[in-house]
Amino acid sequence: MESEQAEWAWPPHMPEVRQWRQRARGGTAADRMLTEVTIMRPPLIARRQPRFDGQLLASMEACVLEIAALDHSHGAELAALETLLLRTESVASSKIEHIDASVDDYARALHGVKSNPSATSMAASTAALAALIGSVGAGAELEVSMILMAHLALMLDDPSESAYAGRFRDLQNWIGGSDYSPRNAVYVPPAPETVVEYMADLVTFANRTDLPVLTQAAIVHAQFESIHPFTDGNGRIGRALINTVLRRRGATRRVVVPLASALVARRAEYFDVLGEYREGRIEPIVRSFTTASVIAAREAQVSASRIAGMQPRWRREVAARRGSAADRLLDRLIGAPIFSASEAEDAIGGATSSVYAGIERLHAAGVIRPLTARTRNQVWGAVELLDELADLAVRIEAAAH
Repeated sequence: MESEQAEWAWPPHMPEVRQWRQRARGGTAADRMLTEVTIMRPPLIARRQPRFDGQLLASMEACVLEIAALDHSHGAELAALETLLLRTESVASSKIEHIDASVDDYARALHGVKSNPSATSMAASTAALAALIGSVGAGAELEVSMILMAHLALMLDDPSESAYAGRFRDLQNWIGGSDYSPRNAVYVPPAPETVVEYMADLVTFANRTDLPVLTQAAIVHAQFESIHPFTDGNGRIGRALINTVLRRRGATRRVVVPLASALVARRAEYFDVLGEYREGRIEPIVRSFTTASVIAAREAQVSASRIAGMQPRWRREVAARRGSAADRLLDRLIGAPIFSASEAEDAIGGATSSVYAGIERLHAAGVIRPLTARTRNQVWGAVELLDELADLAVRIEAAAH
């Protein structure tokens, strides 16, 4: 009986006392005098088999059905929904790290306007999430190199972290406590020399096909956060891995489940279940992710229904002649709700004057609005879709409480 329990048990992280010395002086005298630190070593998980009761397994199965219903949206709204959810998830994941910016600032950052550092960071988070999910298309295996590439996309433009963009840490990091030492830290991850082994083990677990998909996604995320392999950006890359697992296992084909929006709404619970995972209790984080996924999928379905009605309404409001520049702009607007004038010109062709006249017609009808103060190559956004980007997060947050 003991051997069976050991086989199915999920062991806690184990403490290890190591010597500590500041690399750069600073902080209080207590920071400078610290000589030892207790790091936490997660278990290796590549071949471990979690076990749950039937009720939780049934809840996970029902959740996957909700996600599948979301992923089977039809027609033109699917492309818009794919874009909307990718951005919703990236924005929400950034907000967990207290990185926030307006929808307009974020939209501008997606088109290279870097005047708002928070918006630029959100746009980088979108690029990182897209890179990771794209790497496992058609069931391809997740590779460590793709996690590094996603981190490069996330951190390359960060002035304080660009030197470590796309690289595992070679120093000890910690969460909470002092900025100058691990004194009073909430959690101290494993030593830097163990990161490569841990990440290889994590990827092996992520590529398994014998686990319930939500269990796998939750554990991959929690284990990644425990390893904390980067000097910064761990939370956003770790949350991107959730949808990467869902995509690789076929739970989604095109859409992104905006789980981070539900996690933002219950931030304290989110960090609590990560703590319980480190104590060897994995059911709380799996249960939390299951609940959050159902909420996120249902609210995203509401967005899909709203999107389905947008394009017919735009056509009535614009009343453009079939085949005109304005009409061709409307054809692509549902899937590309943020665009520059030059992008519109490349996409629909025709005379420059006709394209600009078409843009102005959509603007006059209130379908699009300018997002920059430029006089040339203005960036435009579809009003209703930008509003939906903000509203979806609000609805998920309300449903999560």
